[in-house]
Amino acid sequence: MKPQHVRRALGAAAVGALAWITVTAGIPGGASQQTSPTELVVDGAPGYAVEDFNYPQADKILAEKKIVLKRGDGHITLADCAGGTGFLEITVRNKADRICFKVVGDSGWLTLEIPAVYGIRGNDYTTAVDMTVGTEEKSFDITKNTWTAVGETADPEGREHMLVEIRSSK
Repeated sequence: MKPQHVRRALGAAAVGALAWITVTAGIPGGASQQTSPTELVVDGAPGYAVEDFNYPQADKILAEKKIVLKRGDGHITLADCAGGTGFLEITVRNKADRICFKVVGDSGWLTLEIPAVYGIRGNDYTTAVDMTVGTEEKSFDITKNTWTAVGETADPEGREHMLVEIRSSK
């Protein structure tokens, strides 16, 4: 064999051995227990975005408006009643102002806690709400674009109801 061929063969063998050591360096039972460059990239990479459906800025809304907004799909959101029309409007005993929600898209849902709700004005969507009174749960269908008596105004005993879920669809 010519000297140049020997050098090429030895060089190729050395490159192959180096590649093998690099690949097996971070694998348990491999040549070394050191962290491989691949592991560093994976460990340092940003995580995946996972939607948890928690209402954004719920703590701030609770502190400012005393409204508990829990989870939803983003299609029913708290709105300023003076900011437009076509909102779901909610009346609450002991609150002078109405609470409004904007609905967008084909359908939406929102879980929340608003005590002492007694009336809801519907919009162009078909809307149903779930309310609780003690351990009992009641559902009400909201009439489109008009006021619907719910909670204590629809209860023969006049008990205070808490609004816990809104579901709307076109």
